Amino acid sequence: MVRDKSDDLDASELSEQNEMARLLEEEISKMPSLRRGEALEGKVILINEEGVLVNIGAKSEGVVPMREIRSLGDSGVAALSPGDPIVTIMMRQEDNGQYLLSYDKAQAERGWIQLEQEMEAGNSIEVTVTGYNRGGLLVDALGVQGFVPLSQLSSDRRSEMQESNEEQIAEILEKMIGEELSLKIIEVNKRRQRAILSERVFNQEERDEQRMQLMSELTEGSIVKGRVTGVREFGAFVDLGGIDGLIHISELSWQPVEAPSDIVQPSDEIDVFILKVDTESGRISLSLRRTEPDPWQIEISKFSEGDIVEATITRLTPFGAFAKIQDNIEGLIHISELSENHVRHPKEIVHEGDSHQVKILRIEPERRRLGLSIRQVQDTVDVSETIASEEIAPDEQETASSEEESDVTSPEKVDETTLEDQAVEGTPEKSDDSPEDMDETSEVASEGNEELVIGDVASADTSEDDVEEGKSG
Repeated sequence: MVRDKSDDLDASELSEQNEMARLLEEEISKMPSLRRGEALEGKVILINEEGVLVNIGAKSEGVVPMREIRSLGDSGVAALSPGDPIVTIMMRQEDNGQYLLSYDKAQAERGWIQLEQEMEAGNSIEVTVTGYNRGGLLVDALGVQGFVPLSQLSSDRRSEMQESNEEQIAEILEKMIGEELSLKIIEVNKRRQRAILSERVFNQEERDEQRMQLMSELTEGSIVKGRVTGVREFGAFVDLGGIDGLIHISELSWQPVEAPSDIVQPSDEIDVFILKVDTESGRISLSLRRTEPDPWQIEISKFSEGDIVEATITRLTPFGAFAKIQDNIEGLIHISELSENHVRHPKEIVHEGDSHQVKILRIEPERRRLGLSIRQVQDTVDVSETIASEEIAPDEQETASSEEESDVTSPEKVDETTLEDQAVEGTPEKSDDSPEDMDETSEVASEGNEELVIGDVASADTSEDDVEEGKSG
């Protein structure tokens, strides 16, 4: 029996078709199984009014509707060309087998990852205001819809809204749509689709950075210009150009200050002296009074340690008394310097308003302190009197010696020993060898000797009674 060649040909073709079908099935089986929400990398095939056709390496192409590519913008879509790479998210598979993709969701997925990275790094981001609600602003943050609560807006915006009603607040927020803001990320929760951002935190950190920069440029001991921003009971705050410093009430004036408002007012432009810059605490201590010469230093230069000056007691304390020697100079008389005797309280010796001579014991210009003493003034007076007495006594002795020499060398040459005896014993007794009445020479000698004895006795601190007794014998 002869076989028909046409039958052999049909069998061969069928075998080839089966082989091709088998290979196609194998190829299809190798294609990835796409899951909803999966990120896909593909290439643009076609762009039209309906969307973008994308080759995602599956058995069917994917399509990105225009509503799912809004984040790219009109200009971004127009710039796409066939062959351009594109990342999308698998949303679902249509009945016709085509895959529905989303570029916006892919960008959001990437945005969540980037938001988490930026928050961990402590970085700020630029966002665009897309809308608002009663609670705050809606923003596009790296492709993710973020939220800025009203409480996290800048202090200026919050101040503007503080006196506004709901309608006025809504008008303020509506005007901000399309505005670019710099924000700090304070919370990211992809599972809950929650991204919270803050303008207030961003501004605070900006001020802190600016503050640290300015602080590094300030030099202790220098004088800079500033503007008074606030006055309190304890002092005044001064803006130094983006950073505030404090003038304590004690540094407002060289004179006592009852209230800082007596010296400065808000908005005053003043020069201030930089006392201290503490970078760790972020505090700057300023002084207004140190921009001018210290009256105390000027006036104290007129005095020296050891000077005795007139002082007025101004106040008493358990440890001593304060006394003023000039209008701006007040010193302390320690309780131990009030008297030689033990003093339990200064009021036993002095009272407020009393004037006393005081001795300047020490001057401490750096600490603006002055040590005074009343006790040492009396000591100085006593020493002076003693020195004066010692200087006068030799003169008296010299005068007496001169008189004695004159008497001894008189024509009668009266014996010196006899004169001393007569001065001590009194008037000499009558002698058989001498006449009853003494001659003029003896009388003169006796009178001169009496003066000599009195001078000797006085110089030896003999009492007046002893002297009179010596005269009478």
